[in-house]
Amino acid sequence: MQVRILSISNSLPTILVVDDEESFIDALQVGLKREGFRVEVARDGAEALAIFDLVRPDAVLLDVMLPKISGTDVCREIRKKSTVPIIMVSAKGAEIDTVVGLEVGADDYIVKPYRLRELVARLRAALRRGALSAHDLNFAGIGSVSIGGIAIDPEQHIVTIRGEVTKFPLKEFELLYMLMSNAGRVMTRETLIDRVWGSDYFGDTKTLDVHIKRLRAKIEQEPANPRLVVTIRGLGYKYEKIAS
Repeated sequence: MQVRILSISNSLPTILVVDDEESFIDALQVGLKREGFRVEVARDGAEALAIFDLVRPDAVLLDVMLPKISGTDVCREIRKKSTVPIIMVSAKGAEIDTVVGLEVGADDYIVKPYRLRELVARLRAALRRGALSAHDLNFAGIGSVSIGGIAIDPEQHIVTIRGEVTKFPLKEFELLYMLMSNAGRVMTRETLIDRVWGSDYFGDTKTLDVHIKRLRAKIEQEPANPRLVVTIRGLGYKYEKIAS
């Protein structure tokens, strides 16, 4: 595969659009450029990974269904080396695709057909969130927390699970820290979304639920019967105060 040499300008945020439908690509290039974004396009998964390494975009708009390498696999590969905001795109009604996308590290998802205005709002929100560190997101002054065999250090971005250091994507890290630093308190879904995803988040609570599921898979000894991150029906979630 040949990848073109790209001229890179740092003056505008760069969005990597990964899609194989020319009608969507054409409309997005025009619309996003008009909104002040620089646009790079990949038409299959292999090209997406190559261009990603070349331009290091500020955000990725990633279709689930792609030739050569699927969108979920592209997302998984990007997450191995970057915390760049990724918004997955799926066809209407393909709920399983959006869930899988979130499980492999996407920050958000949007369903085709979508309005450009909504997409631009989500991109800008994702870019603002991506520019913040865990320390900036209401975590200043709290410091490291250790509860129930789980220790989290916001300054070094380290999670230690029963003595073993484990790598966490940014959103999972922020969500875990928010829960642990408020251990014993019920955190409503709205509060968690507002604190971790931002008050301008446009998605639904599915994103939160998927991230909770991923957290449990990593920190719980029995994810199907959680004792650390518990569901408070009708309200939200709570991290239990359990002796380490």
